[in-house]
Amino acid sequence: MTSPQVHVIHENPVWFPPFAAAFEAQGVPAREWLLTGGSIDLDQEPPEGVYWCRLSASAHTRDHAGSKDYGRAVLRWLESWGRTVVGGSGTLEIEVSKVAQHAALRRAGVEVPRTVAVFGTEDLAERSRLFRAPFISKHNQGGKGLGVRRWDSHEEFAAWVASSDFEPSPDGITLLQEHLWTRAPFITRAEYVDGELVYAVRVDTSAGAFELCPAEACAPEVDGVPAPPLFTLREEVTAEHPVVARHQEFLRRTGIRIAGIEFAETLDGRTVTYDVNTNTNYSPEVEATAPASGPGRIAALLGGLLAQEQEAVASVSAAR
Repeated sequence: MTSPQVHVIHENPVWFPPFAAAFEAQGVPAREWLLTGGSIDLDQEPPEGVYWCRLSASAHTRDHAGSKDYGRAVLRWLESWGRTVVGGSGTLEIEVSKVAQHAALRRAGVEVPRTVAVFGTEDLAERSRLFRAPFISKHNQGGKGLGVRRWDSHEEFAAWVASSDFEPSPDGITLLQEHLWTRAPFITRAEYVDGELVYAVRVDTSAGAFELCPAEACAPEVDGVPAPPLFTLREEVTAEHPVVARHQEFLRRTGIRIAGIEFAETLDGRTVTYDVNTNTNYSPEVEATAPASGPGRIAALLGGLLAQEQEAVASVSAAR
């Protein structure tokens, strides 16, 4: 038997180094569990320790489409044995379904965009006419903003749906959504760990981009030179901001302990939340200037849970 440690369940090693460094800095023993294949013995007790699942809705873009369902199986197995899991089965369902996100946010009193979920394509073009152009289409199982498109006419959208260029969501569910006209060309991503706001990030959308992955591995280049940062610290969004309390209620209700939640402030005075990322990544530029570290907070959370596990194991051993 090895000593209890943090087991990090994921499928993309490129995103792991900042977390590995945070674990090492805080002396938290951790190992990666790359869920791209393998097997589990359902009658075998899982190793001791704390499990953190950070599987991504975008896994299919890295030829890891099976990781979503592998994760469902593994998390149910871990939970059946009473293991401590951060980002468990309920959290994974919210990560891979924007319908689930929308429903849970709305129920928690968070304002969300007007949205219609369309199953298949038979009446997709017709349902788009429920929205005034411009409107947005997106994948129910997205990630990194992939599959998000703006449409300036219903005719243009209908032609795309009928063409060979149409790109379906991996789960066959397409979302139609109101276009959010923001007061300024940016959205905000609020980072939470264990229900507390770590910091907020201003994400520049002036170029009209929807692919807004903050990780260093996603940083764009122009002629081999890194582009100006899209992500900067938004210091005026603090724990006292009204949307933070609503996000915290959502996190409390769903049991999500780690998340990046994106919202837009609109021309008509609304604060609309439209995306939840439970496998959140962090911008190196923001981390360099932020008052706290996202990976550092995560390492502290998981390290604290691991210490509790180790105390429990020691108590059982002493009782014997």
